[in-house]
Amino acid sequence: MTLAMTSNFVRELLDSDGNVIYFPNSTLFTKLFPNGLSIDNVMFTIPGINLDIYWYGFLIALGMVLAMIYAFSRCRKFGLDIDRVTDTVLAGLIGGIIGARLYYVVFSIENYMTEEGTLDFAEIFNIRDGGLAIYGGIIGGLLIGGIMAKIRKVKLAPMLDLAGMGFLIGQCLGRWGNFFNQEAYGYSEAAGSLPWGMVSKSILNGIYFFVYPDNTSVVTNRAVDMLAHPCFLYESLWCLLGFILLHIYSKHRKFDGQLFLMYIGWYGFGRFWIEGLRTDSLYLINNDTISLKVSQLLAGACFMFAVIMLVYMYIRGKKLGGYVLYCDTDESKGLLKEAYKKTKKGQNESLEENEHIVDEDQHILADEFLNEDGEAPNEEESESEEEADPDEEPKPELETESVKENKE
Repeated sequence: MTLAMTSNFVRELLDSDGNVIYFPNSTLFTKLFPNGLSIDNVMFTIPGINLDIYWYGFLIALGMVLAMIYAFSRCRKFGLDIDRVTDTVLAGLIGGIIGARLYYVVFSIENYMTEEGTLDFAEIFNIRDGGLAIYGGIIGGLLIGGIMAKIRKVKLAPMLDLAGMGFLIGQCLGRWGNFFNQEAYGYSEAAGSLPWGMVSKSILNGIYFFVYPDNTSVVTNRAVDMLAHPCFLYESLWCLLGFILLHIYSKHRKFDGQLFLMYIGWYGFGRFWIEGLRTDSLYLINNDTISLKVSQLLAGACFMFAVIMLVYMYIRGKKLGGYVLYCDTDESKGLLKEAYKKTKKGQNESLEENEHIVDEDQHILADEFLNEDGEAPNEEESESEEEADPDEEPKPELETESVKENKE
């Protein structure tokens, strides 16, 4: 049984609070959620200070953490010192957040202007409700992370390989934040018949005014087939598949940086056609003559760049007779050996410190145990001293049997 998209249903949907999502063509979903799935973009509220924690931010943070765990677990396989990589990754995360926000703000600057025509900095720095662009995040992360890699003497190419797979993990999870925000959806006539076609009040309004921009209100008869593509889901699954494939191939990589180029090509190819469906994209040009989406243009450029570079590196490798991976170089082995020695030294110093503490404790106990002459007291003396009580009156000695006999 599916849910019929009738005029009455559309009217009820438009009159609702907007926090309910439906998948009308899905029999399973309709059985499980006959009244739709109620969602809230707020994960929970911290009591006392009434601070809302949003699903969007939580999922992005979770994606970052899992990406870092994965990268750290594979550092040595790529010939990198985990301590140096940690500094690079943290710098890249900061740069990524800044870059993602700046990219979004620049291409939607009209949303951050006050009535006086000045920038509303309070809104610019308010990222808790969304407004982060992945391409800006990648650019910012690479720029700041690259600078830190140079400072910390981290080889950039193998570091980028790890970063590429980490980006896929983060994007795979982070995209689900768009689901809770009811954004990053798309539209085509085919979506009206798809089992995973979705609709809610805000989504329906967004699609309708995308198709009929000159209308002031929704005409229910026109909206009965307007279901959305869950573009966030498409991109999440695309990133998951890409991560699995790159992880498997990572054992067979031919040169440092290959995995990152493959990531750029894979993500660019998928994002190009996904972005073509979206109705809420940032536009570079949008008028009656031409409509050009920023992300779609960048996605196509990234795909072409990656393909050209992969072909070039393959041909160059053939001419050189192959590449030497950084993890097989003397430089990498020397740095890892140095890092191992530092770790070992730190462990030994910690062990010596613990032993020193134990020795001091034993020494204190020994001092308490020794008498004034530095000798251990006789057991009988110590026992008698413990038993003797100076305030207690001496007890009369018991007479022996022999003394009793003499007295008698």
